[in-house]
Amino acid sequence: MIRVVIENVLLFLLPTAVYLGYVLLTRRGSTSAGAVVSEAPLVWLFVAGAALVFATLAYYATNTTGGTPQQVYVPPHVKDGKIVPGHFK
Repeated sequence: MIRVVIENVLLFLLPTAVYLGYVLLTRRGSTSAGAVVSEAPLVWLFVAGAALVFATLAYYATNTTGGTPQQVYVPPHVKDGKIVPGHFK
């Protein structure tokens, strides 16, 4: 569960990290990270991060396979020395 939370937080912060990296690389000189953050378009970065998280969640919700309510998930297990992948039964 913590992996899902970390992935979503990183996806949310990705536009801000890209923006900060771009600004710090293009503004040669004595530009501090604090000055860059205070001038940043924070609302647009928030919207871009939220859109990225929403798009990722929508993609996985529509393109991943899952079982029906009547099926039971069988986790991966070792059988005859080989790993049998998890599946729905």
